[in-house]
Amino acid sequence: MCRHIAYLGPARSLADLLTERDNALLTQSWAPCDMRGGGTVNADGFGVGWYADTEQPVRYRRSVPMWTDANFLALCGAVSSGAVLAAVRSATVGMPVIDTACAPFTGDQWLFSHNGRITDWPDSMAVLAAGLPVTDLLTLDAPTDSALLWALLRHRISSGATPEDAVAALVTEVAALAPGSRLNLLLTDGETVIGTAWDHALSVLSGVDDVVVASEPWDDDPRWQPVPDRHLVVATRSGVRTRDLTDHTTKTGMT
Repeated sequence: MCRHIAYLGPARSLADLLTERDNALLTQSWAPCDMRGGGTVNADGFGVGWYADTEQPVRYRRSVPMWTDANFLALCGAVSSGAVLAAVRSATVGMPVIDTACAPFTGDQWLFSHNGRITDWPDSMAVLAAGLPVTDLLTLDAPTDSALLWALLRHRISSGATPEDAVAALVTEVAALAPGSRLNLLLTDGETVIGTAWDHALSVLSGVDDVVVASEPWDDDPRWQPVPDRHLVVATRSGVRTRDLTDHTTKTGMT
């Protein structure tokens, strides 16, 4: 079912964020703690996106286990950023194990990741996919549920929806068409992280000037808070709030 993490705050090395913690994303690639029946390891690839001095994020992704990529592990100690999104992948049976199937997906200033699966793929998504421009379908990164989710989300944002509303609407529509789907999404532009917890785990660690949103806590810090199921979280360096996805009028804060 994959694992992912987003960070906003003072610049930190990728090693600090992804490989050196007690339960870092690297560890979650071979020993995840909370897959909830969605596989046992995340060895079908990985990807990392980070924001440097340009508006467009930098991305690195491979279809091999993170622990086998010595070049990436060396890179982690040399690269620092104040905005990072990374994921490790457990491929759904029948979907390809290729570099371009790995999150994060990107376009314009965005980075996107999906932790979970869509049930009854691809038939359940035919109605939503039919609303996309043909060129968007022809240029999908890969024939996977996650790549289609990114195309749908990007199209809604480019058509004028706010990122928060686009994420909320997409998750609820997909869940209605494909009951039983697991839809933990992460979207960031380097300034804000929008995430969803839908039938899978998501947690937030908020500090004075930084925030982490992750499938699993990277340590036992008591400040980690679980995002309630079927909620959306909006996180910035200065604060966090949640929104009930079953009631679009309800918003609550997380401290």
